[in-house]
Amino acid sequence: MKLLIRNLATSTTEKALRDLFEGYGTVQSCTLVMDKDTGHSKGFGFIEMPRPGEAKAAMKNLNGMLVDDSMIRVKKAESKQSGGT
Repeated sequence: MKLLIRNLATSTTEKALRDLFEGYGTVQSCTLVMDKDTGHSKGFGFIEMPRPGEAKAAMKNLNGMLVDDSMIRVKKAESKQSGGT
């Protein structure tokens, strides 16, 4: 299950985010979205957890948590639909 994490502090690292979610289970991937020009975090990222039960537990427990002085928001990432005709 892919999770979207929003409202991250720009100081939050991928390692810190991965460590936080690994408390709830296996993390398959962790990606912070970075600004190409500045190299700083854009304040959101994605976590992929292969087991839906673990992902749901992480989502429930971490949504609204204060991380690096920012209250993060965690929800299931919506899959992007490719715009076809």
